[in-house]
Amino acid sequence: MNDYFSVLSDLCGLGERRPLYSREVFVDRLGGFWYELGADDGSCGDARICVSAVVTMHPDKVVTSIGKAEAARVAILAGIDEAGFGPLLGPLVVSCSAFSIEAGETQGPASLLEADLWQVFSRSVSKTRKHLAGRLLVADSKKAYNRAEGVGHLERTVLAALQTMGVQMQNLASLLQVLSPDCLPRLSEYPWFQNMQDCRLAAEAADLKIASKVFADDLQAHGMKLVCLRSSCLDVAYYNTMVERVKNKAQVLFIAVTQLIQGILDQFPDDNIQILVDRQGGRAHYRANLLRSFAGADLRIVQEGDKASVYELRFGTRVVRLSFEVNADNLYLPVALASMVSKYVRELLMQCMNDYFVAMDGALKPTAGYWKDGTRFVEELRKRLPDLKIDAHRLIRCR
Repeated sequence: MNDYFSVLSDLCGLGERRPLYSREVFVDRLGGFWYELGADDGSCGDARICVSAVVTMHPDKVVTSIGKAEAARVAILAGIDEAGFGPLLGPLVVSCSAFSIEAGETQGPASLLEADLWQVFSRSVSKTRKHLAGRLLVADSKKAYNRAEGVGHLERTVLAALQTMGVQMQNLASLLQVLSPDCLPRLSEYPWFQNMQDCRLAAEAADLKIASKVFADDLQAHGMKLVCLRSSCLDVAYYNTMVERVKNKAQVLFIAVTQLIQGILDQFPDDNIQILVDRQGGRAHYRANLLRSFAGADLRIVQEGDKASVYELRFGTRVVRLSFEVNADNLYLPVALASMVSKYVRELLMQCMNDYFVAMDGALKPTAGYWKDGTRFVEELRKRLPDLKIDAHRLIRCR
């Protein structure tokens, strides 16, 4: 019984324990919810955790409760985030990272599901640049990257993460073959993506080997393993075609997100899954879109609000929890890692595009592709290279 109480203590924060005959009640003083812990009398199914509340709100994040007997079954924790939703030029990249959580550990799936994984894995990763001391920086890509420093932190973290999965990359073409193979035939039609094999990945091999080993060992020590890194790369022409069809770029992003969710469901068909998604814009209601995307599931709205929208999908006895949360890339390590993967892929592809045009005119200033600077870049192209025929459908986004 002590183990079960420890799990709930980890899940809910400060609380008190009250004996109640053959059962125990946990009172969460932060949220005011109570939880029953069943004795091994068959009333709770092998003394699993019975939870009477659905969600406990904490100041900085949403804690999604686990239902009866699900504490030992939560197996996959995934995060999804994008890079390049707003720019005028370059691809929109949406990525996911997924970790398996072994059941039966002293610090079991339930506590790890809610835990601050930056603290759990403090030996191998850090959320901030200060005092890294060889650890990997895993953070919201907006904090991990700036143009002056380049892709160094993005590259080191993404390639080290891939090495924990036994995958080593040498160039952009091989990276995309692993992360987003579906985009390669489309990219081959762009003149500026013809030489992706020449875009070498510059991270130092010995450092990557050490960093990835420390990260993998840290994960293993806590019963976890990185099991998936995947991206959906929407090149400009493909993005424009999708926007023209659905008339809404936010819907295009949601389609990419649901494709990644479906990929996780397909890769782990027997596991219960928790997926955390960084929420874009002001949308708070996802029920209709989720029902269209996952027609075979029973859907329950756990919460819909300004900060987070949480849903439970049931496929028979299987449970998938989806949380669309504001600032998720700053709250959850799997989302931050997905954010870095997306940004890294986008920046490498932008580098290819810039190199292609700068080779024609060395005075041309490269662009990050965002609206104001992207407009400047297109105007300079027209002035400096007036005879160059450019397919605008492949270069400039329609929205």
